[in-house]
Amino acid sequence: MKPLIFGLSVVFAFGGVSAQTNVWQPSPGHTQVPIWPGTAPDAQPVPGSEVATTTAKDDLVAGRPYVFVANVSRPTMTVYSPAGKNTGVAVVVFPGGGFEGLAIDLEGTEVCDWLTSEGITCVLLKYRVPSLPYDWHCDCRPDNHVTSALPLEDAQRTIGLVRFHAAEWHIDPHKIGVLGFSAGGYLVAEISTRFEHRLYAPVDAADKESCRPDFAVGVYPGHLWVGGDAYKLNPNVPVTRQTPPTFLVQAEDDNVDGVNQSVAYYIALKKAGVPAEIHLYAHGGHAFGLRRTKLPITRWPQLVETWLGTIGMISK
Repeated sequence: MKPLIFGLSVVFAFGGVSAQTNVWQPSPGHTQVPIWPGTAPDAQPVPGSEVATTTAKDDLVAGRPYVFVANVSRPTMTVYSPAGKNTGVAVVVFPGGGFEGLAIDLEGTEVCDWLTSEGITCVLLKYRVPSLPYDWHCDCRPDNHVTSALPLEDAQRTIGLVRFHAAEWHIDPHKIGVLGFSAGGYLVAEISTRFEHRLYAPVDAADKESCRPDFAVGVYPGHLWVGGDAYKLNPNVPVTRQTPPTFLVQAEDDNVDGVNQSVAYYIALKKAGVPAEIHLYAHGGHAFGLRRTKLPITRWPQLVETWLGTIGMISK
């Protein structure tokens, strides 16, 4: 697949954010590559042109704004390769945003900066949003636990592409993981449990590669717990023994998704005999990303690094 750079210049107002003039682009030296050679499968209309906006002064994380990308109809991946040591490990990153948009720096490029500093190739997926039937501005969702089909198609396609290009990108094809936040954390669970059958017809040789992650990291994931004291798991993430080793982290004062999301998934993983590690913290809230604060939860990336050594992905 030949690299293709595309950009659109639009100006849109977006609720709760201050408008910017350009669609999001990666930092110089990196290129967004469309993951589909033509029109993406099962394409749905979006409210407008793709637009990147910066949050206003009343919506900061660790004292700083973040960039929110909306109306993504042509998904892309951006590959960030480590400049120094290369462990051979790769991580596909799924930013969160309620399946309505993507916190592209807070839960995307800043994650890639950390991963590449540790010798890990980062592949940032800008997946399609909004993805029906999710609508976080109302209580009118017909089912809060249905499959987010378009993002899952994009995730399946991207992991296949990364594995297909592993030699070219200096990646070990047996050390490709996923990491996601919030809605992206749910996408981590989806791709970890629904990799045997693609949701779309194969496009090319990359779709013959396995799209099973070798490991998975979910950070304050949502949509996993269906309620009740038994911690019943969302049936759309059918955990089995083939589900990859998984790391989970969440705060008990998360008032958006709630700590029971991680707990329900962890219980299902353990019942299936899947190696899993969970870290729960009293404080941290939701959507904190990697930005440093005084709270203990802010050190979760170092725990992930240790865990990657524990499961044999990297040597520490």
